[in-house]
Amino acid sequence: MCKTEILLELLRPLDEGLLARLMRVYSIYGFFAVAPERDGRALRVTYDATRLTDEQVVSELRRLGIPVAPARPAAS
Repeated sequence: MCKTEILLELLRPLDEGLLARLMRVYSIYGFFAVAPERDGRALRVTYDATRLTDEQVVSELRRLGIPVAPARPAAS
């Protein structure tokens, strides 16, 4: 097992419906934790990198109806 964390941009704010869908993530093998960032614009996802790739994490979240995209790097 290799716990890995990824930050994903939320494409729309979380509401009750999205939060309910987000809880379904825990039924997918390889996901450990999903937590919104304080600003509500991103999700921090912890998963098993021996089971999932970054792309699969994004795909699974989208399949559940969670609008996410890989986070953009901060401007310097």
